Amino acid sequence: MSDINRSALADPKAIVETKPAPDFKDERLRDDTWFYGPVAMALFLVFWEVSIPLFDVPEIFLPRPSLVIVTLYELFATKGLAYDLVLTLYRIFAGFFLAAVVGVGLGLLMGMSRRIYAICDIFVAALYPVPKIALVPLLVIWLGSGNAFQIALSALGCIFPILVNTIIGVRQCDEGLILAARDLGASAVQIQRKVVLPAAVPAIFGGLRLALGISIILVVAAEMQTARYGLGAKLQLAGQILETGQVFAILLLLAVLGILLTKGQQHLDGKINRWRTR
Repeated sequence: MSDINRSALADPKAIVETKPAPDFKDERLRDDTWFYGPVAMALFLVFWEVSIPLFDVPEIFLPRPSLVIVTLYELFATKGLAYDLVLTLYRIFAGFFLAAVVGVGLGLLMGMSRRIYAICDIFVAALYPVPKIALVPLLVIWLGSGNAFQIALSALGCIFPILVNTIIGVRQCDEGLILAARDLGASAVQIQRKVVLPAAVPAIFGGLRLALGISIILVVAAEMQTARYGLGAKLQLAGQILETGQVFAILLLLAVLGILLTKGQQHLDGKINRWRTR
């Protein structure tokens, strides 16, 4: 009999290789594809930079990325673009946070109460399909063309995605958990805070992500029509005087802003989800 068989008979655990258990959680969380997007974007920009002189494309139609970056720096240095950026961000986030407070609060109530849902649902069904940009003339008459109008338009565009997703998230909550919490003596407020809200978090963040993109679109579009200051106003002015480099520079700034906001939301969503599952 071989030495291995003798040791196995003497101690059956001897042939078991002692290796640490794999950490499946870490393997799931590890993302080996994070660099794909940046590399693809870098290759695209290089192709764009090289193709313009190669195919002799007039820069009034399509400027090179290097020229766009230089133009963007000049806009910040000499044209006061920082003020326009701050003003646009203020309008976007003021309307977004207003819509988030109202949308999440009303969505929780509509999801938990059939009576409140029956009262409010007809108004949601009537107002949700209305194009919010079509409300611009009416809002200008009521609020003027200043910040109040921009914030109101942003809030109206954001509130419905947040509201609908919150209702869906609440209704997806396991009723068994709610009944168990009631049997344990939890109040209605405690049930909403400890059971319903954590269960609805993924759907709520999905609505918030959609709403923030809508807010950016509506605010910039409204600034292009009525505002004197803001990224939309700068974009409209640059287009009128055929400053293609400035148009692309502002579009680049909006694209970078969208990436930062989207990735920031994803990071916050991950932190909230880890809190929710504790």
